[in-house]
Amino acid sequence: MKRIPSWITYSVLRLLVFAVPLAILLVLGVVWWLSVIAAALIGLCLSYIFLSRPRNAVSSDLYAVRHRDTPARSEDDDVEDGAVDSAAAKDAESRKGGGQNA
Repeated sequence: MKRIPSWITYSVLRLLVFAVPLAILLVLGVVWWLSVIAAALIGLCLSYIFLSRPRNAVSSDLYAVRHRDTPARSEDDDVEDGAVDSAAAKDAESRKGGGQNA
């Protein structure tokens, strides 16, 4: 079974830490805009206190991606390189052919 990426886990936990207080405040009958503000503040505080481990995992993953020894290659990179190479070859051909005609 594949491991769930840390950024997904952290995002879901952050949403829950916001949504649960919001739902509770709305059920208690607090005005919706005041409930949103209060839930955001509560969520911020709770995530700062209780979600340090998932936050550190996300930051470690981001650091690892940004500081790779060799950049990851994708199919898109190969297609772009091929397009640049073919454009350079066509440009060189047109210059070569244009110089003979002039």
